Amino acid sequence: MVNRKMKQSATIAFTAVMALSLAACGNSNNNTNDGAKNNAAPSAADSGNAAATTAPSDKKVTITFQNIYPDPATPAYKMINELSEQYQKDHPNVTIELDTLNTDQQKVKLKTQAASKEVPDITIVNPAAQMKPFVDAGLFAPLNDMLEQNGLKDTYQEGLLDYYSFDNNVYALPDGNNIEVVYYNKDLFAQAGIAAPPTTFEELLQDVKILKDKGITPLAIGEKDSWTGSFLFMNILLRTNGGPGFLQDVLDGKKTFEDPAFVEAVEAFQQLVQAGAFPDGATSIDANAGGNIFKTGKAAMWSIGSWETGAIDASPVAGKVGAFQFPTVNGKGDPNEFMLAPGSAFAVSANSEHLQETKDFLNYFASEYPKKQFELKNAVGIGQKVDGDLKAAGYSDLAVNIAGLFNQVKGGDLAFDNTMNPATAQVHLSSIQNLFVQKMDSAAVAKEHQAAFEANK
Repeated sequence: MVNRKMKQSATIAFTAVMALSLAACGNSNNNTNDGAKNNAAPSAADSGNAAATTAPSDKKVTITFQNIYPDPATPAYKMINELSEQYQKDHPNVTIELDTLNTDQQKVKLKTQAASKEVPDITIVNPAAQMKPFVDAGLFAPLNDMLEQNGLKDTYQEGLLDYYSFDNNVYALPDGNNIEVVYYNKDLFAQAGIAAPPTTFEELLQDVKILKDKGITPLAIGEKDSWTGSFLFMNILLRTNGGPGFLQDVLDGKKTFEDPAFVEAVEAFQQLVQAGAFPDGATSIDANAGGNIFKTGKAAMWSIGSWETGAIDASPVAGKVGAFQFPTVNGKGDPNEFMLAPGSAFAVSANSEHLQETKDFLNYFASEYPKKQFELKNAVGIGQKVDGDLKAAGYSDLAVNIAGLFNQVKGGDLAFDNTMNPATAQVHLSSIQNLFVQKMDSAAVAKEHQAAFEANK
């Protein structure tokens, strides 16, 4: 098993790891980080003054905080509610109104709000290409001044804020910095007679067949939220391309989507679908429900970001789950190159009626965020520096397993919709989603992508 070689005591050591992986993606700015160095829930900033960013005020303020943490069973849900409640206790004049949605609902709602320039005080955005249109439209406030308070800027992993920066201004604060892994249920593997996780795509297809024959759903997914299928697909492309950079090569005019590596990736993805790897009716299942198929023990594997580690540890399958790298495909690729997922991030509306108060709250929230996540056993994969002995702090074997995978990262790629412009990304998302419904000619799928790219340069 993957975690047999893991040390019994490990620390979160993301700084060096992510400096390497972020450099592979081409960053322009440079941020340093610093962190607490004790085993008890450490704060990223000097927590002694984190809450006191401004003098008390009697002015009544309501701050709307749009977020994507809808599941009450998850640590992330507890985190946002507990921090918001604490801030309101410390600032009786401030009301934090949570507008909680799932990921795709929030994306749609934000687009509608942006069209009428009615972005909530704090909202969620994704990095790079996805947030650029909002920045270009002047909808987000620069956060440079707020980042300088309480040493907050120095808590972020080196280079991470670059994904949320334009023209030397930081416009959003990330909630995480993750890699995509394949979680697997050890009990279901044993029940099916599978001794170890697959290391090749051929072995993965064999395991899918074995699990299907045992009446076990091989791979959980919720493809109603179309990013889930794309995220998995991009792992395959990372392998068939022999490493990172395919999308960048398309952008630079060095390759097209009709390149053999892309056609091969589409073909391999369709092999998974046709083998019955996914739940029936996958396109009618949203991401949360898809995750719950795995977290309730009804699926053997789940390919998703490492941000789900805490949620899995809080689920019925806690203690039964390991994780492994996505395997090689047709002998190609390095398992230690991952899909990199700089997290969704908190942005502040430039048109907020309470701009300073909103920044003050977000400063508090971001300063206390790593401390609260550590306390909730959910600090693996956050974007801020946390030093702490996971085992000593009571973290699970799964968390130690994931931390070990972070330490093996050699580089990787960003998601499709964080790299390509929104119009091309939408064609891609719909195209991959369609593969769950019907088999297509892989070359035709590639041609569809290329046509969309050329039409939306």
